[in-house]
Amino acid sequence: MLRLTWTQPEDLAAHALAAARLDGVDVADLEAELVAAGGSLEAPASGATPERGSDALRAVATRVTAEACARPRPRALLDAEPDDWEAMALAPASLPVAPGLDDRLRGAWLGRAVGCLVGKPVEKIPRAGIRAIAEATGRWPVRGYFTEAGLPADVAAAWPWNRRSRPTSLDGVIDGMPEDDDLNFAVLALVAQERHGDALTTDDVARLWLEQLPAGRIFTAERIALRNLLAGEEPDVAGEVANPFVDWIGALIRADAYGWAHAGDPATAAHLAVVDARLTHRRAGVHGAACMAGAAAAAVAGATPAEAIEAGLACVPEGSRLAEAVRLGRDLAASDLDDEAAIDALHERYGHLHWVHVLHNAAVIAFAAIRGADDLGRAVGLAVSAGWDTDSAGATVGGLVGAQGTVAIPAHLAEPIHGVYRTTLAGFDGVAFDDLADRTLALVQVPA
Repeated sequence: MLRLTWTQPEDLAAHALAAARLDGVDVADLEAELVAAGGSLEAPASGATPERGSDALRAVATRVTAEACARPRPRALLDAEPDDWEAMALAPASLPVAPGLDDRLRGAWLGRAVGCLVGKPVEKIPRAGIRAIAEATGRWPVRGYFTEAGLPADVAAAWPWNRRSRPTSLDGVIDGMPEDDDLNFAVLALVAQERHGDALTTDDVARLWLEQLPAGRIFTAERIALRNLLAGEEPDVAGEVANPFVDWIGALIRADAYGWAHAGDPATAAHLAVVDARLTHRRAGVHGAACMAGAAAAAVAGATPAEAIEAGLACVPEGSRLAEAVRLGRDLAASDLDDEAAIDALHERYGHLHWVHVLHNAAVIAFAAIRGADDLGRAVGLAVSAGWDTDSAGATVGGLVGAQGTVAIPAHLAEPIHGVYRTTLAGFDGVAFDDLADRTLALVQVPA
């Protein structure tokens, strides 16, 4: 049985109800309807439950999902979280671009790959399991790639590696950067800008996805939006129809290359990231993309990770939930709390959310990038060991810290990647990260 993840009606309904409740929407009637049909209100942590529901349950769940997603959100939330760039009405300041942009772009691309690769084999493993694995193999605190060497059988059984990543992402077997959506989307954002420049539209992003994107390599909101496009929905609504994942991390992971191609220009970077994000996300999901695009634009201009995070905050509404989360991560990084106590505080605030939600991931990205600014292994390790979207958070942190230049990337982390990316994206298998950096540099127009 295939049981394609992030599409099964009996699973989507619980996610849709959870999202509505988080937004302050009354869905008690829909909850009762789903339960009466034999459904569960517990949203699965993984992409799909093991068994297919009955046809009757799936029909009810489909209706419940659509209704929960379509119910109007409270006016106070909509006013605090506009998610169209013009409605956001922000004017982030430009930054001077320091000499050495070419090397910072190389560091950003390679740092993103390193951070993603550290997190890949433990994706979906919670914080306690990540620590158990790292301690059992002598690699706690996490500062680099995970290993199976010396891993006791009971720990391995309790916390199995990510099935898809295990063969390619553990220390000793890495041979180039294996395919991951966190890198595929960066490549596609580069292609989108090469084709359309700053005139990019959401329709352009949709066409590029339909042309280039392997459907089996996208998840959550992206998979729902692609399904909606194939069902005939237009790009401006494909992210809204029966999509429970509009506040998850998917748009954030697509944002870095918009910043890299707009060094020193967080405003344009964030604008383009919003254009891209609106294919799949709304509200906090869009704001995560805007924030990290702005941060990436500042980082490759020569800003420190702390300065980059401030630049990212200037790209989102001050009263939004995303801004609150990033400020919390920033403040914890500057606090006297040790690393574990600070991550405890993040879990206390956001531990109720699904591990793919954008809020806690954005918070830990800000915390880890600032706290580990002078040590990429530490920064990535903090993002990964928090136990949420390990590869995505690690990738974004790696990009921010790596943007300080290739000297910021330890040789033992860079070497196994061999400077190349292995992907099913047409025309990019085996592409060199240096070549991607050169293509990014060709797009940069330094602001006056």
